[in-house]
Amino acid sequence: MIQVAINGYGTIGKRVADAVRQQPDMDVLGVAKTRPNFEAETALEKDFALYAAIEERADQFAEAGLEIAGPVEDLVDEADIVVDATPSGIGAQNKSMYEAHDTPALYQGGEDADLVDTSFNARSNFDDATGADHVRVVSCNTTGLSRVIAPLREEYGVEKVRATLVRRGGDPGQTDRGPINDILPNPVTIPSHHGPDVETIFADLDIDTLGMKVPATLMHMHSLNVTLEAEPDAAEVRELLADESRLFIIPERMAIDGSGKLKEYAMDVGRPRADIWENCIWEESISTVEDDLYLFQGIHQESDVVPENVDAIRAVLGEADAAESIERTNETMGIGL
Repeated sequence: MIQVAINGYGTIGKRVADAVRQQPDMDVLGVAKTRPNFEAETALEKDFALYAAIEERADQFAEAGLEIAGPVEDLVDEADIVVDATPSGIGAQNKSMYEAHDTPALYQGGEDADLVDTSFNARSNFDDATGADHVRVVSCNTTGLSRVIAPLREEYGVEKVRATLVRRGGDPGQTDRGPINDILPNPVTIPSHHGPDVETIFADLDIDTLGMKVPATLMHMHSLNVTLEAEPDAAEVRELLADESRLFIIPERMAIDGSGKLKEYAMDVGRPRADIWENCIWEESISTVEDDLYLFQGIHQESDVVPENVDAIRAVLGEADAAESIERTNETMGIGL
């Protein structure tokens, strides 16, 4: 069994911990938190061993009545691999600790690409991570874009991608985020960081991205225009994308007209935390005009990278190939709406 340490037990870390626990070839060795809070209490209620990410704050856990197993360094030393799910920039600070214990590490998309040996998306470049010491699982938006681009490149060839990303202002629990009553170009310059980030997965891709922030918390929304090297009709593209296990093609009959109903649907079908691990592409939005493809897709920013982290663990350690890992992760997590 692969012994997995999870450093950071917040929005991403707690979801990765639950997903790793579901895998038949992995164990959660423990999780690390910087301070006691409701997530630390929940980790113990779920029987995860809890470690102090900052040794100087270890006494705060005792004062809160929470038993810790030790400092995060002990967790890292015993693990086969670490999933660093700390806030942006903290992973870079932790890198030296992972290197000191000779433990390979996964980082999240908020870290700089030059921190790691390779960026990772399971559908697009799984093999690049094999044997790497430091791997970055790209952000929720880059994950969503890469999942669509990969099959299009393989089937038709891609001349250019143009994407407008309408991004939520903050996650539901991020009470300090915004805007509250505004629509912001973010950034106001072009391209947004998402295009260059996608190019860490597809080095030769021509892509322009624009970003916006809106007063919403549920999901991001992408408007895509992809110029292809062939001229398929829309029906062919729908069939191609429907065959992708992490793309949910929303049928018109379901009458899901936005993020709110998508989240309601996720709750109704019993998804944990109402998570949607798949890209959500509106079937009737998939349109073609000559060699230009258009579509809308929703991206659940809190969860779409979770299966990617699971697959990256196997990729780094050489425990499975892409098809085997993706199938195993999908089956255990219940991916496929």
